Amino acid sequence: MKSTKHVIDYTLLFIIICFFLYSLIAVYSGSGQYESADSFYFLKRQVFWYILGFAVLAAFALFDYDLLKRWSFYLYLFSVLLLIYVHFFGVLKNGSQRWINLGFFELQPSEFLKFSLVLYIATILNNVGSNRLSFKKSIPVILKIGMVTLIPFVLILLQPDLGSAIMVAMTATTMVFVSVISSKMVLLILIGVVAAVCLIAVLYLIAPELLMQIFKPHQLSRIYGWLDPEQFPSNSGYQLKQARMGIGSGQLTGSGYNQGVQVQSGKVPEAHTDFIFAVIGEEFGFIGASILVFLYFFLIYRIVLATLNAKNLFGAYIGIGIIALIAFQVFQNIGMTIGLMPITGLALPYLSYGGSALLTNMAAIGLVFSVQVRTRKNNLFDKGLFSNNSN
Repeated sequence: MKSTKHVIDYTLLFIIICFFLYSLIAVYSGSGQYESADSFYFLKRQVFWYILGFAVLAAFALFDYDLLKRWSFYLYLFSVLLLIYVHFFGVLKNGSQRWINLGFFELQPSEFLKFSLVLYIATILNNVGSNRLSFKKSIPVILKIGMVTLIPFVLILLQPDLGSAIMVAMTATTMVFVSVISSKMVLLILIGVVAAVCLIAVLYLIAPELLMQIFKPHQLSRIYGWLDPEQFPSNSGYQLKQARMGIGSGQLTGSGYNQGVQVQSGKVPEAHTDFIFAVIGEEFGFIGASILVFLYFFLIYRIVLATLNAKNLFGAYIGIGIIALIAFQVFQNIGMTIGLMPITGLALPYLSYGGSALLTNMAAIGLVFSVQVRTRKNNLFDKGLFSNNSN
């Protein structure tokens, strides 16, 4: 099959520019409660991170992603070493030790880990090949991926950062599920996940004291605040209640820019980062929030197209990993803001204020562009990635 020439996906680029504008509007409004001498402090820094982010996006788009196969292990190892460094020498904030102070900004290694893990797992699965594996041959692949996922999972959990740890596990699981491993192995993993969730639910109902041996107190308070915010009004319960009140008061068209009572009064904490969706919901209403959600769906759709047209399995697995990263973060962040998910502190991709997460997400989109411009039609299906044929 001949390669076809592809130009840059301007639709995908337009979507990222829309997120850029959305982010500036929401960050400025959401950071109003933190105003000091410079009311544009967070806005200017977000502009800086986006400018740097577009440069990172361009660099990865121009780079041949195939060359990352030989470097993926070293990138993964470097990110794990950063996590170990954070464990001993990281910056402590609000009870969590997640950052490395670089002077001009604080690096969050867990964000870089998500990116490097996708690359390394994509390399592992690419090396397996395109033919469906038997159950027996799936075992060493699962053990290897499980080990390279478990190490950063534990290190991130110790920070503690339950949200990012779950994100790492979910991304790895998604990549495994769409790979060529045996369907019986997939079923076994699903049974294990469901059993773990059921066990936590049973412990919550009949032996909550045992949960204290698994989760830290602040993590338990988030679970309790999510399940019953009225009975646990402090901390997470308070955050959820105030965020939902703000979103509810926005109704159809919102209360107006910079006019959100809950947000501007400071009742919604971290409104420019973790709870930025509450800013959109309160000040721009259902219409503004729906447009934002549509942009995320459209973004994922464009990445899916790039993944389906990838020239090789490595590019396809990269696309799958990036889809998982973005989709789970969006679902978790919006879900925790409206009460569907427990509060975990995950940022909303491309919207929340911050450097590490934005640069990582822009690098991910850069890789999508790299896959697109080096594409060959329908290789994902031609290679039989979803084939049911067993060895």
